[in-house]
Amino acid sequence: MADKQTSKGSDTPERRKRKAINFEMKLDILKRAEKGETQSQIGYAFGLNRSTIATIIKDKARILEHVKGSALMHSTIITKKRSGIISDMEKLLILWLEDQHQRKVPVSVMLIQEKALSLYKDLKKNLGENARDVEPFVASRGWFNRFKARANLHNIKVSGEAASADEKAASAFLETFAATIKEGNYSAHQVFNVEETELFWKKMPERTYISKEEKTMPGFKAAKDHLILLLGGNAAGDFKIKPLLVYHSETPRAFKGVTKAALPVVWKSSHKAWVTLVIFEDWFFHHFVPEVKLYCAKNNIPFRILLVLNHAPGHPVSLDDFHPDIKVVFIPPNTSSLLQPMDQGATRLFKAYYTRRIFAQAIKTIKGEEASTFKDFWRGYNMYAAVKNIGESWHEVMQTSINRIWKKLYPQFVNDFKGFEETLKNVIENIIEMGKELDFDLEVYDVEELLDSHAEDLSNDDLVHLEAQKVAEEEAAALWADTPPSKRFTVKKMSEAFQMIEGAMALFEEQDPNSFRFASVSRAVRNALTCYREIYLEKKVPDFKGTSAISL
Repeated sequence: MADKQTSKGSDTPERRKRKAINFEMKLDILKRAEKGETQSQIGYAFGLNRSTIATIIKDKARILEHVKGSALMHSTIITKKRSGIISDMEKLLILWLEDQHQRKVPVSVMLIQEKALSLYKDLKKNLGENARDVEPFVASRGWFNRFKARANLHNIKVSGEAASADEKAASAFLETFAATIKEGNYSAHQVFNVEETELFWKKMPERTYISKEEKTMPGFKAAKDHLILLLGGNAAGDFKIKPLLVYHSETPRAFKGVTKAALPVVWKSSHKAWVTLVIFEDWFFHHFVPEVKLYCAKNNIPFRILLVLNHAPGHPVSLDDFHPDIKVVFIPPNTSSLLQPMDQGATRLFKAYYTRRIFAQAIKTIKGEEASTFKDFWRGYNMYAAVKNIGESWHEVMQTSINRIWKKLYPQFVNDFKGFEETLKNVIENIIEMGKELDFDLEVYDVEELLDSHAEDLSNDDLVHLEAQKVAEEEAAALWADTPPSKRFTVKKMSEAFQMIEGAMALFEEQDPNSFRFASVSRAVRNALTCYREIYLEKKVPDFKGTSAISL
């Protein structure tokens, strides 16, 4: 007992020092939580216990209300804001850095300085005659250090040199991976790979008149509106995971009357359309594990899984400890182009299928009874139509294509399939032929450029338009800031409500001497609650043991 007291006492001074938390720190903690960082990660960064972080997050509404009008808010935050062209440049630079971060592109200090100077020059040029009065900017190392502090660049991977494919690390990993397969005795059915990929869901080839017109249109460019998909499957190619889709809006206008659970994707939202740690963990536990477990059970395969991942920002490094039957291996940094199976043509083929489906639907619309124009079709092409096309396009990717992408990582898994195999070249040729029916004069290069554009760097002009859209969304949100929060169902609250109703019915049954009357009332209550039960079951994670939390 004495030892324990001594140990406690030795820790006390350090703990007391860590509990000096001001409102500025609390705001930073809340911002990190919104970006998807776990409570443990935030606690480690600030030297605080996880329980302290949890309390601050739980008290979010009171903290924001208190800070809103406080002197601290005005003295520590508003005074740090910059104004003028340099401030605008830094906003665009942060947007660019976030895009690089999401696409797992490492950036060097020199690259950031070059981009900052490029953005500054473009913004200054756009000012015309007024440019004479703007403050000078040279993107110095001193500016970078100050900008790094203002922008919290510890969340962005900044290296001394921009990285390239690491062939030496890739070669060493091949030996390690082969040993892992042998040691675990994994079959091709038990080894999985998933990867995030960006999709500009409403984009046409550059030489189409739709694309040319959009460049001259004011406001936000629909072609640059993107979403993130998590695609993958097993090495055998006979099981593809239901795609995870992350978009910046929780409920797009096109989803009115649509049940998200019925979509061919797992729909998630994030302000910046990122696969955050929280979203990935939710997908892993509530979708990947149940889906793979059911696949193994149906095919009499032992549920012992090897999951191959890259070092994406949203992949928890401790994922290997999340499930006893799932081993996770991370391929080395800067080797995705050499080793990552999904990077070896599967996502590119999927995007080609997606484009072909759009062209086919456009032709059907134009040549239909109403004889619409392509502009009419494109104007009506919304997120709901895109999601359905995503589901169908992923379904089109054949087993042979998924199996073949493992050739570089583990060629022993690749089978010599016999029969028809549609290649990317075939699909591109189909798109070109369809383009002729739409009066698009396309070449192979145009389609390949479109497929490549889903991963290309955003131009300065793109960043300006995206920032404008972001500001417009924030202004729209501010207009509704004083309105009561919209109601929404949660599994926990619905479960509590059903339990309360069950308790009430049990009390009625206990007192009612007329069993026929009680049975009639009980049946009426069950029927009346059907709509709520369906909503509950949509939100509740399926239980493969066949049990349910509600009996009403």
